[in-house]
Amino acid sequence: MKKILSLSLSLFLLNALLNAQQGKVYDNLSIPSKILKMDRKFAIYLPPDYETSQRSYPVLYLLHGGGDDQTGWVQFGEVQWIADKAIREGTATPMIIVMPDANTGQRGYFNDIKGEWRYEDFFFQELMPYVEKTYRIKGEKRYRAVAGLSMGGGGTFMYALHHPELFSSACPLSAYVGPLTLDEAKSRLNQMNIKATDEEIETYFKKHNALNLFNDMPVDQVKSVRWYIDCGDDDFLFEGNSLVHIAMRKKQIPHEFRIRDGAHNWTYWRESLPEVLHFVSEAFHQY
Repeated sequence: MKKILSLSLSLFLLNALLNAQQGKVYDNLSIPSKILKMDRKFAIYLPPDYETSQRSYPVLYLLHGGGDDQTGWVQFGEVQWIADKAIREGTATPMIIVMPDANTGQRGYFNDIKGEWRYEDFFFQELMPYVEKTYRIKGEKRYRAVAGLSMGGGGTFMYALHHPELFSSACPLSAYVGPLTLDEAKSRLNQMNIKATDEEIETYFKKHNALNLFNDMPVDQVKSVRWYIDCGDDDFLFEGNSLVHIAMRKKQIPHEFRIRDGAHNWTYWRESLPEVLHFVSEAFHQY
């Protein structure tokens, strides 16, 4: 009987220990947006010790790709399992991960060319202040990072380049860097049946093309962000990512650039996420 009780107690303690090492994910949260005139959903990962501590945490904004929503990184990216493992093994620091929905109302992370749909304004003026007030998040550049895949990789480029004062690290994965030429931008708008003047298109193109921003922005601003760029060798977006790498090398902007075996799929991005968590943690840890 004593052996059975001892075994039961050991199993109970082991189960409690394993549960204590697990973070929590909430994937159906929402906030009202005055800017977008609708409720906006988001998901959040809270690290294993969040509920038992009083400390504040660094934050990673993790952006999904086109066709997914705030549950993409939860369901397909296995963010909870990967983050728990990285934290448990010491390759990543405990952090909060915020995953917004950019697939409702209109797809994408940017304001539209007419300023009628202002998702980027929502992100910086409503979502970020809300989550950083609601959760115990360190509200300093050093403790804030952004990453994302495909469409979210494009959002990562733009958010970090538009607001380098806010992010310590940026990790675009398999990123859409924007139309590579002004003519391509015009063609895409025509395909979407969006009417705009040539001046409006050129202004919008210059602000939403990563190559253009890397070439035109003050180098010190770009260098104030740590960059980790990752794209598979079979990815259809290889050209834009490679051109960004070349532009950054020419400008002598420090960055990590990875080309691995793989395509534009979740198998590739699940393998990228542990490296992203480690990379952003280096800044969170004060490298």
